[in-house]
Amino acid sequence: MDAIRITTAGSSPSDDLARRQRKYVVAMTIRTLCFVGAAISGAAGLHWLWPFLIVGAIVLPYVAVVMANAEDSRSTALPLTGGGDAQRQLGAARPEQFGPADPSSPSEQAGHGA
Repeated sequence: MDAIRITTAGSSPSDDLARRQRKYVVAMTIRTLCFVGAAISGAAGLHWLWPFLIVGAIVLPYVAVVMANAEDSRSTALPLTGGGDAQRQLGAARPEQFGPADPSSPSEQAGHGA
């Protein structure tokens, strides 16, 4: 059996958290600019612009959180040995993979109270 390449592993938890925090700070900065822009455009008489900026400021936090949390940090750029997918899950073990059980082995006898 071939080993799975470590290159398909995700980033460390601290790197992942830092990446998500950066994305969130950028999104909240844009949101703040939308609020300030809405106030300025309303005061300047640009009544067609401020509703768009308010909608952007209201919708942006939800979109930012979903986008930051939905991204999978594992890479499938390099295939696994054997051509599998990095997102593949293990299946149930088949009994024939391990061979027949030997009832005379010491570990089997110890489990039955002998």
